[in-house]
Amino acid sequence: MRCLHSPSGLVSALSSRVARAPLSLLSLQILLLPGLLLLISGATPGVAADSGLVRSERPEEAELYFITPRDGDRVSSPVTVRFGLAGMGVSPAGVAKAGTGHHHLIIDAELPRTDLPVPGDANHRHFGAGQTEVELELEPGEHTLQLLLGDHDHIPHDPPVVSRRITITVVPPEKD
Repeated sequence: MRCLHSPSGLVSALSSRVARAPLSLLSLQILLLPGLLLLISGATPGVAADSGLVRSERPEEAELYFITPRDGDRVSSPVTVRFGLAGMGVSPAGVAKAGTGHHHLIIDAELPRTDLPVPGDANHRHFGAGQTEVELELEPGEHTLQLLLGDHDHIPHDPPVVSRRITITVVPPEKD
């Protein structure tokens, strides 16, 4: 399936259409309009600007941060990660209560889309029971960590409550 939102996909679609039948000016405008709107809007190709899902509002003063580790720390595995939250409360997933949310830890990955539920995988850890810390087993080397608060449906607030991204280095265990 071709992506009509990319210039090469649009040209490819137009080329195959032209090979089959001549284009009228109206059909050419209809084919080009979505791509033009996408370019004008500045949206990311192939990604909806808004999912249409209802997002919970966040208090303006909300702040999400790491208590431990700190940016630049050298640590051994397992790593104790403690989450800090100010200006909001923590509540479990499934509990719809204004001014609250639960933590998601992003490990070695970019932030996911903030208009959709946070994915659940090895890079996107969910703490839907309201946990505020975790013991992480990480391989030796450099790792990035970032926190993202989600509402009762795992959807980030509007605007999102996000910590600063930190980088830590996990050192190999000492040999006896």
